[in-house]
Amino acid sequence: MLNIKEQQRIYRHERIRRNMAGDSLRPRLCVHKSLNNFQAQIVDDSSGKVLLGKSTLAKDIRSKIKSGGNVNAAEMLGEAFASQAIKQGITKVCFDRGGYLYHGRIKAFAEAARKAGLEF
Repeated sequence: MLNIKEQQRIYRHERIRRNMAGDSLRPRLCVHKSLNNFQAQIVDDSSGKVLLGKSTLAKDIRSKIKSGGNVNAAEMLGEAFASQAIKQGITKVCFDRGGYLYHGRIKAFAEAARKAGLEF
């Protein structure tokens, strides 16, 4: 059983997703956070495929950070994620904040990804 806050977040996410879908030209960048980690994926909803996925559990990020559940880890992940996406030829995405407020780790990830070259 999920707690009330998580149920509310899922409801907000479903409401956001009704009007947002990623396609091959502009895939969807979705994020998920837990207390200890942060994950991001680029999804092409028209084909139902994940084009790129990365989290703070990846070895290259894990070696640079002390904890995966803070703003510094989200910034590091944003920079690494954007550079990897650009290498794959993905420059424009639509940002799906997953029902979370645009604040803290979500904001840090998004700003770092924009700074590294992703457009959204």
